[in-house]
Amino acid sequence: MTRYHQHGRSKVVATRRRQIQRQRVKDLLVPTAIYGTMALVAAFMFGSAFGARAAALANGIAADGAKVVATVHGEGAQIYQCRANDAGELRWQVREPVATLISNDKTVGRHFAGPSWELADGSRIEGKVAAQAPGATEKDIPVLRLDVVAHAGDGVLSKVDTVQRLNTRGGVFAGACQSAGSLHAEPYSADYVFLSH
Repeated sequence: MTRYHQHGRSKVVATRRRQIQRQRVKDLLVPTAIYGTMALVAAFMFGSAFGARAAALANGIAADGAKVVATVHGEGAQIYQCRANDAGELRWQVREPVATLISNDKTVGRHFAGPSWELADGSRIEGKVAAQAPGATEKDIPVLRLDVVAHAGDGVLSKVDTVQRLNTRGGVFAGACQSAGSLHAEPYSADYVFLSH
């Protein structure tokens, strides 16, 4: 092979290497741009959610000066029972919540009548509604602030004096019913924030 051909071949190889490098850069830049856009969208969504939460907390739900002890996610149902109202009409009325409490994809406790919360460490609290605000839609149960009125056990919940029920989804069921005493389970979810002053 002549020197001219060797030189020409080297130029072709060098050109091909540059093309491959440019393609690699493009392959890196496109996902980076996509991830950057996704990050901006996520930041916007987080900001919007934070704004919505702040607006809800402004309606008496905030617990000024309180420290967050724990936050869990609840998945379950609001149990309704068919009962007569003050006018003697049969209506669906809330009987109790039944929910699993979840943290980091693990079941850490339960939520039940009282309303009460119990964690796997044996600590348990009961609350009383102190303030409420509407959920995000008419199908979502209200956002609540509850004062703790009873404690049991020495675990995480032993120092908690306030509970916030936030980010509610579902759980509303209303209207006339036919048979007194009959039950209905309406699925819902919510975040529970346990606080201490």
